[in-house]
Amino acid sequence: MISTNEFKTGLAIRVDGTLYIIEEYQHVKPGKGGAFMRTKLRHLTQGSVIERTFRAGEKFEEAFIDERSLQFLYKSGTDYHFMDLETYEDRLVAEAAIGPSAGFVKESMELKGRFHEGALIGVELPIFVDLKIEYTEPGIRGDTSKGGNKPAKLETGVTVQVPLFIEAGETIRIDTRTGAYVSRA
Repeated sequence: MISTNEFKTGLAIRVDGTLYIIEEYQHVKPGKGGAFMRTKLRHLTQGSVIERTFRAGEKFEEAFIDERSLQFLYKSGTDYHFMDLETYEDRLVAEAAIGPSAGFVKESMELKGRFHEGALIGVELPIFVDLKIEYTEPGIRGDTSKGGNKPAKLETGVTVQVPLFIEAGETIRIDTRTGAYVSRA
């Protein structure tokens, strides 16, 4: 059991039978009444973030999360198939468990898989991913007085905004947290 006094960012806990990772926490001592802990918790399988307040000294079950390397094999429908690089088992992950950055996963990419009690509960993508542009409109010369962006379709099928000077066939670097263009690769 773990007390609210031992909370730290990245710690996995079980609240009401559900697994969460602590994103942020703040100890609050109001002038009147007892102290409490204000937290932001990320649901491990759905990826949603909730805000929750706990009394100081409340106890929770600590969840032990094991991280292992996975390799993306292929996508079938809304399911993603990964190979565990330690055991060579085929692991299936729903698109919702990967979250909004699922569109940046390409074949043979290595990711970190989160396991709890032997079951795969989620994957973590690298912060930056290099992807090839399949299609984008050509940039028009003289249209760059204040910079500008245009849509570009990537090899994974996702569309992102890129600067006007980027052409089809180029490889660009994408930030998977925001889905934004960073630079040419």
